[in-house]
Amino acid sequence: MRVYRGLREAAGAFGPSAVTMGNFDGVHLGHQHLLKRLVEMSRRLKVKASIITFDPHPACVVAPDRAPKLISTIGQRMERMAGHGIEQALVLEFDREFSLQSPGEFVERVLVEGAGAKGVLVGENFRFGNRQAGDTALLRQLGSKHGFEVEIAGPVTLRGRMVSSTEVRRLVQAGQMALAARFLGRHYSVEGPVVGGHGVGSKQTVPTLNLNPAAEVLPARGVYVTRTHDAARGRNWKSVTNVGFRPTFGGDEQINIETFLLEGFEEPSPERIRVEFLHRLRAERKFPDAQALKGQILRDVGRSQTYQRRLKRWTGRGGE
Repeated sequence: MRVYRGLREAAGAFGPSAVTMGNFDGVHLGHQHLLKRLVEMSRRLKVKASIITFDPHPACVVAPDRAPKLISTIGQRMERMAGHGIEQALVLEFDREFSLQSPGEFVERVLVEGAGAKGVLVGENFRFGNRQAGDTALLRQLGSKHGFEVEIAGPVTLRGRMVSSTEVRRLVQAGQMALAARFLGRHYSVEGPVVGGHGVGSKQTVPTLNLNPAAEVLPARGVYVTRTHDAARGRNWKSVTNVGFRPTFGGDEQINIETFLLEGFEEPSPERIRVEFLHRLRAERKFPDAQALKGQILRDVGRSQTYQRRLKRWTGRGGE
């Protein structure tokens, strides 16, 4: 997927296009439904399937006290959307000046001149322009004026709830990983470089890989059944992961993500990993000493292995 950063870079190269707009944090089932319809529109109009997104999140500028923590980085979102058939993306810097554009200015400058839009697909609650003055009815009017068609997509619901980034954040932060996976269409994961720990695990409990995550939204404190991936070398392991502040060892100011691999591996150690969260085993708690903690970790490992075996029987493919 080709990524253009700013209108100047996109000038003369981006259009003609079929476009949808938004932040797409998490690229959940609702986003995926929108992207599927966008690809269908682009094929019908014989133009490029395209997205317009914003960096930073618009709320960081217009309502910083209400800005959400992000599920995924912009790079991760691009990678996932490319997997759903999106050919190009226009990333626009959202600043105070940009936020003051009227709906008409936004359509002319961004959709018509910048994106060369021939078709625009948005959700039914889509708002645009200064103070969110523009709605889907106005977008249709402006589409007729400027020569692009507009389609409106309804919400996607699951178990009576609307699928949204807000709901995914709530589920993850509550440790409800199975339901979060249903909303995402995949297991929730965090990724980042492996960093040095305190050295306590290798000496007193069990050795772990310590992850410095890029995501701002992390699972509730506790111990989880996980899968760990080393994409650079194509390696995958069943694992157990603790998310917390290490209260047994005095507690840390910064949250830790410590992963114990249930299967051995050959050197070299991974430099960067992605950890998928399958199921929460228990909450984090303080133990009287390192030996008590080690005993609990071994029990957690046993429960995780049982869960992994059951998962293999359910899926018939080892959950990979």
